[in-house]
Amino acid sequence: MLNEMTHPIPLKAKMNLTNNKILITGGGTGIGKGLAQLFHQLGNSVIICGRRKDVLKQVENELPGVISYSCDLLSENERESLMKKLETEHPDLNVLINNAGIQNWMKPEDSDFFERAKMEIKINVEAPVHLTQLFLAYRKAKTVINVSSGLAFTQLSNVPVYCSTKAFLHSYTRSMRHLLKSGNMEVIEIIPPALNTDLGGIGLHDSAPAVSDFIEAVYQGLNAGKSEITWGFSEMMRNAGPVQLEEAFNRMNP
Repeated sequence: MLNEMTHPIPLKAKMNLTNNKILITGGGTGIGKGLAQLFHQLGNSVIICGRRKDVLKQVENELPGVISYSCDLLSENERESLMKKLETEHPDLNVLINNAGIQNWMKPEDSDFFERAKMEIKINVEAPVHLTQLFLAYRKAKTVINVSSGLAFTQLSNVPVYCSTKAFLHSYTRSMRHLLKSGNMEVIEIIPPALNTDLGGIGLHDSAPAVSDFIEAVYQGLNAGKSEITWGFSEMMRNAGPVQLEEAFNRMNP
């Protein structure tokens, strides 16, 4: 989170960074919560959704004015119900941030590999594609932001399906940006490295950089009008050539 709003209201970004109404999926923890703090601090109306009501309520208490909705994004019906409700209750919703994601550490010989893979695909692929389609019908729809990963470019084999879903999301976002530009829709990709969150399991990323540091980089990227925002490892992987990507893969998968 930015330190007590040390930055002026930005003027340069293509996306207006204030006075929006923004839906953030998976907004109760990790990067989603960090984005909720950032946009709340910048003077936006923020709506978050997720499965755990207690976590959502805690964010509401910490950030007065934030609104939360409980929604299991695994369910197509719940996604549709959420977006219909928001269309009625918040017709001025103009920004969608597809942030929710799950990461399963697993091996193909695991007995539950396929079931867990299906969950990752539903949350990481189906949900953002579906929510984006529903959101584009909103009268005020202006900006879609997808949160992918540096693992879209080089793979950590312990999370094989996760990496594949993020590569999909990167490709999908690039295509959507091109397809929607004639309608003045902005499509932005936030590409984080590993951060100190509970993604994949508690304690797996304790040594990674803080979410707040990355959120500062997101602010700077949005303020500069970037359509792809990277930082640290994800910036290196986004700009790497085949040799560098192969070297990174070998380091990550000894």
